[in-house]
Amino acid sequence: MKILKADQIRSWDQFTIEHEPIASIDLMERAATKCFEWLDDNGWFVHSFAVFCGKGNNGGDGLAIARMLAIGECKVSVYILEFGHRGTEDFQTNLAKLHLYPSVDIHFIQDENSFPLLAKETVVIDALFGSGLTRPPDGITSSLIDHINNSGCTVIAIDVPSGMSVDQSSRGNKIVKANFTLSFQCYKLAFLVAENAAFIGEVIILDIGLLPEFLSSLDTNFELIDKPTIRSIYKPRNRFAHKGNFGHAMIIAGSYGKIGAAVLSAKACLRSGVGLLTCFVPKYGIEILQTAISEAMVITDANSSIITKIDDDVLKYESIGIGPGLGTASETRAVVKELLTIYKKPIVFDADALNGMSMEKKLPSLPPGSVLTPHPKEFERLFGESKNDFERIEKALQNAKSLNCSIVLKGHHTFIATASGKGYFNNTGNAGMATAGSGDVLTGMITGLLAQEYSSEDASILAVYLHGLAGDIVARKISQEAMIAGDVIDYLGEAFRKFSD
Repeated sequence: MKILKADQIRSWDQFTIEHEPIASIDLMERAATKCFEWLDDNGWFVHSFAVFCGKGNNGGDGLAIARMLAIGECKVSVYILEFGHRGTEDFQTNLAKLHLYPSVDIHFIQDENSFPLLAKETVVIDALFGSGLTRPPDGITSSLIDHINNSGCTVIAIDVPSGMSVDQSSRGNKIVKANFTLSFQCYKLAFLVAENAAFIGEVIILDIGLLPEFLSSLDTNFELIDKPTIRSIYKPRNRFAHKGNFGHAMIIAGSYGKIGAAVLSAKACLRSGVGLLTCFVPKYGIEILQTAISEAMVITDANSSIITKIDDDVLKYESIGIGPGLGTASETRAVVKELLTIYKKPIVFDADALNGMSMEKKLPSLPPGSVLTPHPKEFERLFGESKNDFERIEKALQNAKSLNCSIVLKGHHTFIATASGKGYFNNTGNAGMATAGSGDVLTGMITGLLAQEYSSEDASILAVYLHGLAGDIVARKISQEAMIAGDVIDYLGEAFRKFSD
């Protein structure tokens, strides 16, 4: 699913107006109807409503919703932010229509004395700005947002919470804190970054019938991973295949007290469908791995506690994953450096492999198609601090391109930056996956898919989606709180079946 910028969304509206064809006021009516239907379907009509409107088209949406609520015999009050100028044409049309319903109290806010006293049972509809915001709120607008946020009311934002920019950071802005955001047709970039989590609440995307033909010719920098994307990537197995067709992967992981990370990564690699797996661990880890994972082969370092030298022909492996539980001892960091001089196929770098890199004066050259899987702190150690999430996203794209790799920036909506300059956000997964070993599982999955000749980009997208989907299945079955990383591995098979059957 393509993620559009604010100006692209306006162009999509205009395309639909011209080619459906439909009048802009009727398209606004369609959007308002979808919001009204959502309110009805979710049982909100038992409440009274306070609808706050600016004088742009977002305000026009709010006026149309207020009229529909009045027709539905709900108690509605409308508060229009007044700056002494006329609204947009569609706003003025809907204002005139609303005046035909005397049951609706219409108020104009000119100063703070005009702010209404809001009972906590009232549902606030935020239709002040939407995606039409061009600068941070200030003056009376800023004060009104504070008033709404301090009311204790349930807040439902239309399109975008007022004060929030769609395409750039809004950090430091006064922003309406919505419990629900009813947005139209597609996700906005602002909904996918952690810095906006406190403001967007639950995001509901309403289909208002914008013409899909517009998207086919539109180039976008960002996409939200969805089922059609996954189905286009996934490779069904040939019924005459044998294990040699699915690659031989190596996992280099573990140190004293952290062999569990190697176990998790290895199990996930096998569950991803790899044909053969060899694990390289410190000497003391062999009994643990051979007991925990019968299907994996194990080679050990001469050192009992850490990895100091890979005494094996690594060129026979289709992919290598390195880092889970590895430690950052100088001897181990030297192993990573040596591996980079020998091995030219894709490598997945995670955890301490990344931390070790960040301790060097500069990042090394990586084999083409490699994958880095940092969480935000690891990303910062590698590439420097970012002022906000939007800057971090751009930095990930720049470094993925310069290093000719994929960067999997882990988070609630994990972001995959690719060497082609395109970025993908994931929409599976939940907070239960914020648990020890979850990243080790993802590393094993990506390594296994690379060995099966998925590209760096496709392996990252498929693994991240499946990882989150398995986590969602676990959450439904046993709860987020009780989830551990091993549970995610156990349900990878069920996750595969969601789109492979």
